[in-house]
Amino acid sequence: MRRRRCFTRLALTGALLLGALTACTGDEKAFSLSAPEIFYVPTNGGKKVFPLRVDGPGSYAPGARRLTVDVEAGSEGAVRLRDDSTNCRGSATHVVCEGPAARLLGLTTDAFAPLPAKGSKPGDTGYLRLTYVMTDGEKLTARTRVVVGEPVLELLTPAPDKGVRPGAEVTYPVVVRNTGDVTVRGLALVVNAGDLAFVQRHANCRYPDLQHGSQAVCSFPGVRIAPGKSVAVRPALRLRASRTTMYGSFGRMVWPLKAGPGPNQTVSEGGEHGDGPALRAEAVKTPHGRFTKAGDFVDVRLATGADYAVSGADLHGDPGDTRKVGLTVRNNGPGNPGYTTRLVFSPPPGTDVLKEPMTEIDDGVYEPYCDNDGYTYTCDVQGLDPGKAHTFEFTLRLGEPSTGSVRLEDQTSGPTASPAPGGASGRHDPDASNDKASVVVTG
Repeated sequence: MRRRRCFTRLALTGALLLGALTACTGDEKAFSLSAPEIFYVPTNGGKKVFPLRVDGPGSYAPGARRLTVDVEAGSEGAVRLRDDSTNCRGSATHVVCEGPAARLLGLTTDAFAPLPAKGSKPGDTGYLRLTYVMTDGEKLTARTRVVVGEPVLELLTPAPDKGVRPGAEVTYPVVVRNTGDVTVRGLALVVNAGDLAFVQRHANCRYPDLQHGSQAVCSFPGVRIAPGKSVAVRPALRLRASRTTMYGSFGRMVWPLKAGPGPNQTVSEGGEHGDGPALRAEAVKTPHGRFTKAGDFVDVRLATGADYAVSGADLHGDPGDTRKVGLTVRNNGPGNPGYTTRLVFSPPPGTDVLKEPMTEIDDGVYEPYCDNDGYTYTCDVQGLDPGKAHTFEFTLRLGEPSTGSVRLEDQTSGPTASPAPGGASGRHDPDASNDKASVVVTG
């Protein structure tokens, strides 16, 4: 069976942003309970995770805890509480939940979940008061505004490009539409530059620096997007394409500003604001095209290629002798095609492979790196920057004089191919003559 190797895009990582931070004491070292400033409840009866977080100076003792949730007076016509979860008991307006912190802090829908009250309609609002009691008796409180109905934000997917000049400046439209049943009041936009770089940094965006690329975390507190309406972010974000990465991408996410990101949307904290003009979100007629809910990745393909070359070997010896052979793949540039190529090694007939490249899958645990159908070895070639090389080492027991081969092929071709990430379609190798070589056994 062919092993499955997983390749993922760069994710947007960091700490979850939550509003309505309220500490119950004036002690600088006290813990605080973080809850969303606004929480939207779907009208179709669906359950959403209610994100809660305890912040403080460090870890705190494990053990049982208690969370009390109350619907404030005057809010009963808009919101009610679910009282049938594993850890919670109470009524439509007062619920007490007990158990480990992981179950109480909104990590799953098994925790309490506010629901629309009977007879409520989209746009109705109410307030929840939350009290979290820690193991030492300290009480933390927070307050959340609950809105019946949901805004559903979607991003216009840019048309695929036909290839970008290496290092060129590119712009892509950011159009957000609301297909939900309530108006969006305040918009958050996050752009993860990924393999690209920001040309200009805007005043209403902060720019956390990450290990891989950087982010723009932008806020539009005054924007309003009614159901069925759209806005466009202007001026368009300017990004600079990589000079070598042939199949790059950048990521985008949007959410209602005061509601905070969704359970699968995270963003880094910190970062300085830009010194360029502020971005604006302006009302536009909804364009035709494909939209993606909440976020997407935009592929950026360079109009370039990568000249990969592979070396062969001449092995001298008598039958039964052992020899090491290094099969080297070199990237002569100018681009880096990423994970799009594999090496196929057919040993000379009569030789036996005693050792092959291995990969560590756990601490001290190894498995063969290459796939083997009993004779041919197929090895994935990781992305190589121009001028870099990778050598696959085999140990062979020689047989009679014979000739084997080594060749390079695109990851998307051949009987055992698996799709390359990001829609990659090979190296666009400008010199195919050095994609093959011989491995020769002579006496």
